[in-house]
Amino acid sequence: MRAFVVFESMFGNTQAIAEAIADGLSSCMDTDIAEVSEAPAAIDDGVALLVVGGPTHAFGMSRPGTRRSAAEQTEEALVSTGRGLREWLDALDGDVGHTASATFDTHADRPRLPGSAARAAQKRLRRLGFATAAKAESFYVGGLTGPLLDGETERARRWGAALGSAVVASTGRPVT
Repeated sequence: MRAFVVFESMFGNTQAIAEAIADGLSSCMDTDIAEVSEAPAAIDDGVALLVVGGPTHAFGMSRPGTRRSAAEQTEEALVSTGRGLREWLDALDGDVGHTASATFDTHADRPRLPGSAARAAQKRLRRLGFATAAKAESFYVGGLTGPLLDGETERARRWGAALGSAVVASTGRPVT
């Protein structure tokens, strides 16, 4: 049984969360991880669980304009410089009825604004035919650029382990 984690990250916070989730998932299933610009256009038949995540920008998933704005907020190189999660999901192809999905995002703790990239991604995945394995999950950063709040990486690792255990226990059939 395999899991595949796809992430978009501007400042490295979402990447750290994705890596922790993949680490948690790997305790009970083979797990691969890819930055969204490196992710394939179709999900392999051997993938039982697809986990996708990105930063919350302007109340949802990033867009080209919000990614440009993020680039202006730092002198550091961005992690994801190509297409974003929104564009990848729009281009995702193939039969996905065999695959469960879960979503996560990173979200500024202060100011605590509404909206969620994870909930937006979850809706798109449902429309594509993915079953939902877990409710959308948010992990928090201090301010708009981070760093991650204390304990969020470990919480992500535990979430990944619990998610993987639930999918394995259901013999590949997600809990919806």
